[in-house]
Amino acid sequence: MRVHLTATAAAAVRRGHPWVYRDGIAGGGNAAQRGERRRGERARGEPARGDAAASGDVVELSAEGATFLGRGLWDAESAIAVRVFQRTQAPQLDERALAERLERAFALRDGWFAGRDTTAYRLCNGEGDRVPSLVIDRYDRAAVVRLDGGMLAPWIDRLLPHLARALGARGVRSIGLRARALAAGADAEGKKLAHLHGPPLPDRLFVRETGVAMEVDLARGQKTGAFLDQRDNRARVRALAAGRRRVLNLFSYAGGFSVAAALGGAVRVTSVDSASAAHASAQRTFRENGVDPAAHEFVTADAFDFLEKAHARGDRYDLIISDPPSFAPSERAKPRALGAYRRLHTAVARVLERGGVLCAASCSSHITAEDFLATLDDATLERDDLRVRAIHGQPEDHPTLPAWWEGRYLKFVVLE
Repeated sequence: MRVHLTATAAAAVRRGHPWVYRDGIAGGGNAAQRGERRRGERARGEPARGDAAASGDVVELSAEGATFLGRGLWDAESAIAVRVFQRTQAPQLDERALAERLERAFALRDGWFAGRDTTAYRLCNGEGDRVPSLVIDRYDRAAVVRLDGGMLAPWIDRLLPHLARALGARGVRSIGLRARALAAGADAEGKKLAHLHGPPLPDRLFVRETGVAMEVDLARGQKTGAFLDQRDNRARVRALAAGRRRVLNLFSYAGGFSVAAALGGAVRVTSVDSASAAHASAQRTFRENGVDPAAHEFVTADAFDFLEKAHARGDRYDLIISDPPSFAPSERAKPRALGAYRRLHTAVARVLERGGVLCAASCSSHITAEDFLATLDDATLERDDLRVRAIHGQPEDHPTLPAWWEGRYLKFVVLE
Protein backbone atom coordinates (compact mmCIF):
# COMPACT_ATOMS: atom_id res chain seq x y z
CA MET A 1 0.00 0.00 0.00
CA ARG A 2 1.17 3.51 -0.76
CA VAL A 3 0.65 6.71 1.18
CA HIS A 4 1.28 9.96 -0.68
CA LEU A 5 2.53 12.80 1.53
CA THR A 6 2.28 16.56 1.37
CA ALA A 7 5.50 18.46 0.69
CA THR A 8 5.76 19.49 4.37
CA ALA A 9 5.30 15.94 5.68
CA ALA A 10 7.74 14.58 3.10
CA ALA A 11 10.39 17.09 4.16
CA ALA A 12 9.97 16.02 7.80
CA VAL A 13 10.40 12.35 6.86
CA ARG A 14 13.55 13.16 4.88
CA ARG A 15 14.99 14.92 7.96
CA GLY A 16 14.33 11.80 10.01
CA HIS A 17 11.12 12.64 11.85
CA PRO A 18 9.43 9.30 12.65
CA TRP A 19 5.78 10.39 12.52
CA VAL A 20 3.34 11.21 9.72
CA TYR A 21 0.19 12.91 10.96
CA ARG A 22 -3.09 12.47 9.10
CA ASP A 23 -3.02 16.04 7.86
CA GLY A 24 0.33 15.23 6.26
CA ILE A 25 -1.33 12.83 3.83
CA ALA A 26 -1.96 14.49 0.47
CA GLY A 27 -5.50 14.70 -0.88
CA GLY A 28 -7.12 12.45 1.70
CA GLY A 29 -7.73 9.91 -1.03
CA ASN A 30 -4.57 7.84 -0.98
CA ALA A 31 -4.60 4.08 -1.27
CA ALA A 32 -4.20 3.40 2.43
CA GLN A 33 -7.23 5.47 3.41
CA ARG A 34 -9.40 3.94 0.66
CA GLY A 35 -8.03 0.45 1.27
CA GLU A 36 -7.28 0.11 -2.44
CA ARG A 37 -4.38 -1.69 -4.06
CA ARG A 38 -3.37 -2.59 -7.57
CA ARG A 39 -4.52 -6.12 -8.29
CA GLY A 40 -2.38 -8.64 -6.43
CA GLU A 41 -0.16 -5.96 -4.80
CA ARG A 42 0.71 -6.15 -1.08
CA ALA A 43 3.73 -4.64 0.66
CA ARG A 44 6.13 -7.36 1.78
CA GLY A 45 5.80 -8.17 5.47
CA GLU A 46 2.30 -6.70 5.60
CA PRO A 47 -0.28 -8.74 7.53
CA ALA A 48 -2.95 -10.03 5.18
CA ARG A 49 -6.23 -8.48 6.36
CA GLY A 50 -8.29 -8.21 3.22
CA ASP A 51 -8.52 -4.98 1.27
CA ALA A 52 -8.98 -2.43 4.08
CA ALA A 53 -5.96 -0.82 5.74
CA ALA A 54 -5.65 -1.92 9.35
CA SER A 55 -3.39 -0.95 12.22
CA GLY A 56 -0.05 -2.69 11.75
CA ASP A 57 -0.17 -2.83 7.96
CA VAL A 58 3.07 -1.94 6.17
CA VAL A 59 2.79 1.11 3.91
CA GLU A 60 5.24 2.75 1.52
CA LEU A 61 5.59 6.52 1.57
CA SER A 62 5.86 8.68 -1.52
CA ALA A 63 5.60 12.35 -2.44
CA GLU A 64 5.67 14.63 -5.45
CA GLY A 65 8.90 13.82 -7.28
CA ALA A 66 9.78 10.93 -4.96
CA THR A 67 8.26 7.51 -5.61
CA PHE A 68 9.86 6.12 -2.42
CA LEU A 69 10.46 8.00 0.84
CA GLY A 70 10.39 5.08 3.24
CA ARG A 71 8.27 2.43 4.89
CA GLY A 72 6.19 2.52 8.01
CA LEU A 73 3.30 0.96 9.87
CA TRP A 74 -0.24 2.25 9.53
CA ASP A 75 -2.29 3.21 12.59
CA ALA A 76 -6.01 3.27 11.91
CA GLU A 77 -6.93 5.03 15.18
CA SER A 78 -4.18 7.47 16.13
CA ALA A 79 -3.70 11.05 14.94
CA ILE A 80 -0.27 9.76 13.92
CA ALA A 81 -1.27 7.82 10.81
CA VAL A 82 2.14 6.29 10.07
CA ARG A 83 5.22 5.55 12.20
CA VAL A 84 8.26 5.51 9.92
CA PHE A 85 10.69 2.58 10.29
CA GLN A 86 12.74 2.57 7.09
CA ARG A 87 14.02 5.36 4.87
CA THR A 88 16.08 3.24 2.50
CA GLN A 89 15.13 0.55 0.01
CA ALA A 90 15.72 -2.27 2.49
CA PRO A 91 14.51 -5.68 1.34
CA GLN A 92 11.42 -5.63 3.54
CA LEU A 93 9.88 -4.48 6.80
CA ASP A 94 9.05 -7.60 8.79
CA GLU A 95 9.58 -9.04 12.27
CA ARG A 96 13.19 -9.93 11.46
CA ALA A 97 13.95 -6.31 10.55
CA LEU A 98 12.30 -5.10 13.77
CA ALA A 99 14.15 -7.73 15.83
CA GLU A 100 17.47 -6.49 14.42
CA ARG A 101 16.59 -2.93 15.49
CA LEU A 102 15.78 -4.17 18.98
CA GLU A 103 19.02 -6.12 19.25
CA ARG A 104 20.97 -2.99 18.32
CA ALA A 105 19.15 -1.05 21.06
CA PHE A 106 19.92 -3.75 23.63
CA ALA A 107 23.56 -4.07 22.54
CA LEU A 108 24.04 -0.30 22.83
CA ARG A 109 23.28 -0.54 26.55
CA ASP A 110 25.43 -3.60 27.24
CA GLY A 111 28.04 -2.52 29.76
CA TRP A 112 26.38 0.79 30.65
CA PHE A 113 25.02 -0.59 33.91
CA ALA A 114 27.60 -3.21 34.83
CA GLY A 115 27.41 -4.63 38.34
CA ARG A 116 24.39 -4.34 40.59
CA ASP A 117 24.33 -0.60 41.39
CA THR A 118 21.61 -0.02 38.76
CA THR A 119 19.22 -2.82 37.84
CA ALA A 120 16.42 -0.71 36.31
CA TYR A 121 16.84 1.13 33.02
CA ARG A 122 15.35 1.57 29.55
CA LEU A 123 16.31 -1.08 27.01
CA CYS A 124 14.47 0.45 24.06
CA ASN A 125 13.24 4.02 23.78
CA GLY A 126 10.87 3.69 20.84
CA GLU A 127 11.44 6.38 18.24
CA GLY A 128 14.76 7.31 19.85
CA ASP A 129 16.04 3.81 19.12
CA ARG A 130 14.37 3.81 15.67
CA VAL A 131 11.70 1.33 16.75
CA PRO A 132 8.73 3.74 16.84
CA SER A 133 6.12 3.31 19.61
CA LEU A 134 7.91 0.36 21.30
CA VAL A 135 9.30 1.03 24.79
CA ILE A 136 10.97 -1.68 26.88
CA ASP A 137 12.03 -1.05 30.48
CA ARG A 138 14.09 -3.47 32.51
CA TYR A 139 13.42 -4.07 36.20
CA ASP A 140 16.15 -6.50 37.22
CA ARG A 141 15.00 -9.91 35.91
CA ALA A 142 11.71 -8.55 34.55
CA ALA A 143 11.05 -6.44 31.47
CA VAL A 144 7.91 -4.45 30.69
CA VAL A 145 6.92 -3.63 27.11
CA ARG A 146 4.77 -0.56 26.45
CA LEU A 147 3.09 0.30 23.15
CA ASP A 148 2.46 3.99 22.55
CA GLY A 149 0.17 3.32 19.59
CA GLY A 150 -1.95 0.48 18.24
CA MET A 151 0.10 -0.30 15.15
CA LEU A 152 2.57 -2.69 16.80
CA ALA A 153 -0.03 -4.71 18.72
CA PRO A 154 -0.52 -7.15 15.81
CA TRP A 155 3.25 -7.73 15.71
CA ILE A 156 3.84 -8.64 19.36
CA ASP A 157 3.26 -12.38 19.00
CA ARG A 158 5.74 -12.53 16.12
CA LEU A 159 8.31 -10.42 17.94
CA LEU A 160 8.03 -12.28 21.24
CA PRO A 161 10.40 -15.18 20.38
CA HIS A 162 13.08 -12.67 19.35
CA LEU A 163 12.50 -10.62 22.53
CA ALA A 164 12.61 -13.66 24.79
CA ARG A 165 15.87 -14.87 23.25
CA ALA A 166 17.65 -11.48 23.27
CA LEU A 167 16.46 -10.47 26.75
CA GLY A 168 17.05 -13.94 28.18
CA ALA A 169 20.69 -13.72 27.09
CA ARG A 170 20.90 -10.60 29.28
CA GLY A 171 19.37 -12.15 32.38
CA VAL A 172 15.73 -11.15 31.89
CA ARG A 173 13.39 -14.02 32.68
CA SER A 174 9.89 -12.49 32.64
CA ILE A 175 8.26 -10.18 30.09
CA GLY A 176 5.02 -8.25 30.57
CA LEU A 177 3.02 -5.86 28.37
CA ARG A 178 1.54 -2.44 29.07
CA ALA A 179 -0.72 -1.13 26.31
CA ARG A 180 -3.31 1.64 26.19
CA ALA A 181 -6.06 -0.81 25.29
CA LEU A 182 -5.01 -3.04 28.16
CA ALA A 183 -4.88 -0.12 30.60
CA ALA A 184 -8.40 0.91 29.61
CA GLY A 185 -9.62 -2.63 30.23
CA ALA A 186 -7.67 -3.37 33.41
CA ASP A 187 -8.89 -6.29 35.46
CA ALA A 188 -11.06 -6.08 38.56
CA GLU A 189 -8.02 -5.45 40.76
CA GLY A 190 -6.91 -2.54 38.58
CA LYS A 191 -3.91 -4.33 37.13
CA LYS A 192 -2.57 -2.93 33.88
CA LEU A 193 0.09 -5.55 33.15
CA ALA A 194 -0.35 -8.61 30.92
CA HIS A 195 1.98 -11.58 31.10
CA LEU A 196 3.84 -12.37 27.87
CA HIS A 197 6.71 -14.73 28.69
CA GLY A 198 8.50 -16.55 31.48
CA PRO A 199 7.62 -16.81 35.16
CA PRO A 200 4.71 -14.59 36.31
CA LEU A 201 5.77 -11.04 37.05
CA PRO A 202 5.42 -9.90 40.67
CA ASP A 203 3.00 -7.09 41.43
CA ARG A 204 5.83 -5.23 43.19
CA LEU A 205 9.57 -5.64 43.41
CA PHE A 206 12.66 -3.78 44.57
CA VAL A 207 15.33 -2.66 42.10
CA ARG A 208 18.48 -0.64 42.59
CA GLU A 209 19.20 2.74 41.07
CA THR A 210 22.71 4.15 41.46
CA GLY A 211 22.97 2.05 44.61
CA VAL A 212 19.60 3.12 46.05
CA ALA A 213 16.81 0.57 46.56
CA MET A 214 13.49 1.56 44.95
CA GLU A 215 10.13 -0.19 45.06
CA VAL A 216 8.41 -0.50 41.68
CA ASP A 217 4.71 -1.27 41.28
CA LEU A 218 4.61 -3.28 38.05
CA ALA A 219 0.91 -4.09 38.32
CA ARG A 220 -0.53 -0.62 38.88
CA GLY A 221 2.28 1.92 38.68
CA GLN A 222 2.62 4.81 36.26
CA LYS A 223 4.29 4.29 32.86
CA THR A 224 5.86 0.82 33.00
CA GLY A 225 6.06 0.95 36.80
CA ALA A 226 8.52 3.78 37.52
CA PHE A 227 9.79 7.05 36.03
CA LEU A 228 13.22 5.80 34.98
CA ASP A 229 13.96 9.00 33.07
CA GLN A 230 14.54 10.85 36.37
CA ARG A 231 17.27 8.46 37.57
CA ASP A 232 20.18 10.87 37.08
CA ASN A 233 18.16 13.75 38.49
CA ARG A 234 17.39 11.76 41.63
CA ALA A 235 21.13 11.26 42.08
CA ARG A 236 21.59 15.03 41.68
CA VAL A 237 18.99 15.70 44.38
CA ARG A 238 20.84 13.32 46.69
CA ALA A 239 23.97 15.41 46.27
CA LEU A 240 22.07 18.69 46.69
CA ALA A 241 20.43 17.49 49.93
CA ALA A 242 23.64 17.38 51.96
CA GLY A 243 23.21 19.64 55.00
CA ARG A 244 19.62 20.62 54.14
CA ARG A 245 17.33 21.04 57.11
CA ARG A 246 13.89 20.90 55.45
CA VAL A 247 13.21 19.42 52.00
CA LEU A 248 9.88 19.49 50.18
CA ASN A 249 9.06 16.99 47.41
CA LEU A 250 5.87 17.92 45.54
CA PHE A 251 4.01 15.33 43.42
CA SER A 252 6.19 12.81 45.21
CA TYR A 253 4.58 9.64 43.77
CA ALA A 254 6.63 6.65 45.03
CA GLY A 255 9.14 8.88 46.81
CA GLY A 256 12.18 8.57 44.55
CA PHE A 257 13.32 12.14 45.12
CA SER A 258 12.33 11.92 48.79
CA VAL A 259 14.50 8.93 49.64
CA ALA A 260 17.34 10.42 47.58
CA ALA A 261 17.18 13.58 49.70
CA ALA A 262 17.01 11.61 52.94
CA LEU A 263 20.02 9.48 51.97
CA GLY A 264 21.83 12.65 50.95
CA GLY A 265 21.62 13.98 54.49
CA ALA A 266 18.39 16.00 54.65
CA VAL A 267 17.15 16.23 58.24
CA ARG A 268 13.44 16.12 57.37
CA VAL A 269 11.77 15.46 54.02
CA THR A 270 8.11 16.29 53.40
CA SER A 271 6.52 14.28 50.56
CA VAL A 272 3.26 15.61 49.10
CA ASP A 273 1.06 13.57 46.76
CA SER A 274 -2.68 13.24 46.20
CA ALA A 275 -2.47 9.41 46.36
CA SER A 276 -2.01 7.85 49.78
CA ALA A 277 -1.00 4.52 48.17
CA ALA A 278 2.05 6.25 46.73
CA HIS A 279 3.15 7.17 50.25
CA ALA A 280 2.90 3.54 51.35
CA SER A 281 5.27 2.58 48.55
CA ALA A 282 7.62 5.43 49.45
CA GLN A 283 7.71 4.36 53.09
CA ARG A 284 8.65 0.79 52.11
CA THR A 285 11.45 2.24 49.97
CA PHE A 286 12.66 4.31 52.93
CA ARG A 287 12.81 1.20 55.13
CA GLU A 288 14.58 -0.85 52.44
CA ASN A 289 17.31 1.81 52.44
CA GLY A 290 17.63 1.81 56.22
CA VAL A 291 15.84 5.15 56.68
CA ASP A 292 13.10 5.47 59.28
CA PRO A 293 10.05 7.00 57.54
CA ALA A 294 8.78 8.20 60.93
CA ALA A 295 11.55 10.81 60.89
CA HIS A 296 9.98 12.33 57.78
CA GLU A 297 6.56 13.57 56.74
CA PHE A 298 4.09 12.18 54.17
CA VAL A 299 1.14 14.40 53.30
CA THR A 300 -1.83 13.32 51.16
CA ALA A 301 -2.98 16.57 49.58
CA ASP A 302 -3.29 18.58 46.41
CA ALA A 303 0.05 20.32 45.87
CA PHE A 304 -1.47 23.75 45.21
CA ASP A 305 -3.59 23.53 48.34
CA PHE A 306 -0.62 22.36 50.41
CA LEU A 307 1.53 25.27 49.21
CA GLU A 308 -1.16 27.81 50.03
CA LYS A 309 -1.50 26.50 53.58
CA ALA A 310 2.28 26.17 54.04
CA HIS A 311 2.71 29.82 53.03
CA ALA A 312 -0.02 30.89 55.45
CA ARG A 313 1.75 29.03 58.27
CA GLY A 314 5.07 30.63 57.40
CA ASP A 315 6.74 27.31 56.52
CA ARG A 316 10.05 27.50 54.65
CA TYR A 317 12.11 24.83 52.89
CA ASP A 318 15.74 24.99 51.80
CA LEU A 319 15.37 22.43 48.98
CA ILE A 320 12.19 21.98 46.94
CA ILE A 321 11.58 19.46 44.16
CA SER A 322 8.53 20.02 41.95
CA ASP A 323 7.90 17.26 39.40
CA PRO A 324 4.22 17.41 38.37
CA PRO A 325 2.48 15.21 35.79
CA SER A 326 2.28 16.65 32.30
CA PHE A 327 0.24 19.85 32.27
CA ALA A 328 0.21 19.90 28.45
CA PRO A 329 -0.86 16.58 26.92
CA SER A 330 -1.46 18.34 23.59
CA GLU A 331 -0.41 21.50 21.77
CA ARG A 332 -3.90 22.90 22.31
CA ALA A 333 -3.42 22.60 26.09
CA LYS A 334 -0.13 24.54 26.04
CA PRO A 335 -1.42 28.03 27.04
CA ARG A 336 -3.36 26.62 29.98
CA ALA A 337 -0.36 24.49 30.97
CA LEU A 338 2.00 27.46 31.00
CA GLY A 339 -0.43 29.27 33.27
CA ALA A 340 -0.50 26.26 35.62
CA TYR A 341 3.30 26.13 35.74
CA ARG A 342 3.42 29.85 36.58
CA ARG A 343 0.91 29.48 39.40
CA LEU A 344 2.79 26.48 40.75
CA HIS A 345 6.20 28.16 40.60
CA THR A 346 4.89 31.37 42.20
CA ALA A 347 3.51 29.31 45.09
CA VAL A 348 6.72 27.28 45.39
CA ALA A 349 8.92 30.37 45.50
CA ARG A 350 6.90 31.76 48.41
CA VAL A 351 7.94 28.83 50.64
CA LEU A 352 11.56 28.58 49.41
CA GLU A 353 14.07 29.80 51.97
CA ARG A 354 16.56 32.49 50.98
CA GLY A 355 19.66 30.62 49.90
CA GLY A 356 17.56 27.56 49.07
CA VAL A 357 17.53 25.42 45.92
CA LEU A 358 14.55 24.85 43.63
CA CYS A 359 14.46 21.85 41.27
CA ALA A 360 11.57 22.33 38.82
CA ALA A 361 10.66 19.68 36.25
CA SER A 362 8.38 19.37 33.24
CA CYS A 363 7.71 16.16 31.32
CA SER A 364 5.63 17.67 28.52
CA SER A 365 7.10 17.63 25.01
CA HIS A 366 4.81 20.52 24.05
CA ILE A 367 6.62 22.78 26.55
CA THR A 368 10.07 23.72 25.27
CA ALA A 369 12.99 24.52 27.55
CA GLU A 370 12.57 28.22 26.79
CA ASP A 371 8.83 28.01 27.47
CA PHE A 372 9.54 26.37 30.80
CA LEU A 373 12.23 28.83 31.83
CA ALA A 374 9.76 31.65 31.19
CA THR A 375 7.63 30.18 34.02
CA LEU A 376 10.63 30.49 36.35
CA ASP A 377 11.60 34.11 35.68
CA ASP A 378 11.85 36.85 38.33
CA ALA A 379 8.36 38.16 37.66
CA THR A 380 6.80 34.72 38.17
CA LEU A 381 8.85 33.85 41.24
CA GLU A 382 8.42 37.36 42.68
CA ARG A 383 12.07 37.41 43.75
CA ASP A 384 15.46 38.22 42.22
CA ASP A 385 17.89 36.09 44.21
CA LEU A 386 17.82 32.89 42.09
CA ARG A 387 19.84 31.90 39.05
CA VAL A 388 19.81 28.83 36.78
CA ARG A 389 22.52 26.53 38.00
CA ALA A 390 21.84 23.73 35.50
CA ILE A 391 19.31 22.38 33.01
CA HIS A 392 19.11 18.61 32.61
CA GLY A 393 17.10 16.24 30.45
CA GLN A 394 16.56 12.51 30.26
CA PRO A 395 19.52 10.10 30.67
CA GLU A 396 21.46 8.27 27.97
CA ASP A 397 19.23 5.19 27.99
CA HIS A 398 16.44 7.51 26.73
CA PRO A 399 18.01 8.59 23.41
CA THR A 400 16.27 10.83 20.91
CA LEU A 401 16.70 11.89 17.26
CA PRO A 402 17.86 15.28 15.93
CA ALA A 403 14.67 15.77 13.90
CA TRP A 404 12.32 14.47 16.62
CA TRP A 405 11.93 17.41 18.96
CA GLU A 406 9.09 15.66 20.78
CA GLY A 407 11.64 13.20 22.16
CA ARG A 408 13.37 15.96 24.15
CA TYR A 409 10.46 16.20 26.56
CA LEU A 410 12.11 16.25 30.00
CA LYS A 411 13.32 19.50 31.54
CA PHE A 412 14.87 19.54 35.01
CA VAL A 413 15.93 23.05 36.01
CA VAL A 414 18.04 23.68 39.10
CA LEU A 415 17.84 27.24 40.48
CA GLU A 416 19.89 28.50 43.40
